[in-house]
Amino acid sequence: MSKRWKKQPLLPVREGIARQQYAIVIRKELFRKSIHLCSALVPFFLTLARIPVLIALVAALVVYTVSEILRLHGINIPVISAITDAAARKRDENKFVLGPVTLVLGILSAALLWKQIPATVGIYALSFGDGLASVAGRLFGRVTVPLTKGKTAAGSLTCFAAIFISCFAITHSSFIALCVASCGMLIEMLPLKDFDNILIPILLGGLSQLLLHL
Repeated sequence: MSKRWKKQPLLPVREGIARQQYAIVIRKELFRKSIHLCSALVPFFLTLARIPVLIALVAALVVYTVSEILRLHGINIPVISAITDAAARKRDENKFVLGPVTLVLGILSAALLWKQIPATVGIYALSFGDGLASVAGRLFGRVTVPLTKGKTAAGSLTCFAAIFISCFAITHSSFIALCVASCGMLIEMLPLKDFDNILIPILLGGLSQLLLHL
């Protein structure tokens, strides 16, 4: 029996392992971005009870930070640590998972810095634009954008479309939506890791506030 024939049975096994790993990555990404999408509810709750919602966000940030510090020291907090493990990327293994911190900081910053409508634009851009871009990139991304460390054309175009639609639904201005979506797509393409969670709502909220007053 030739060596070539002996090696062939390993190929389906390797392909099966690759498919399993890909499925795990997709499940984690869907879970992570479902949290992103849920943040779109924050502007609605802010209109109902602004101060209590802001206090709740700060409290959630503190609780999560303490939970992560304890987890890194081998002490797991029920529910919180389990959610963190389910959502953590490979690059986050044995590290402080920064994504939820930057997510809450971005939402808080937009809510405190900008008026209601611009803040909502910024938070929606984070929720829908950044959230859907990553999922689309994982599922459909075939063409990568140069100098972006792996960002895909599919993800960037999805980001643009999601921000444009959500911004237009709030501002009813195609010009503002086009400007905000273009800026949002450019920010999302930058290799910022989790820090785009802060920049997107702050910069896009500020841009929309400026354009609304022109």
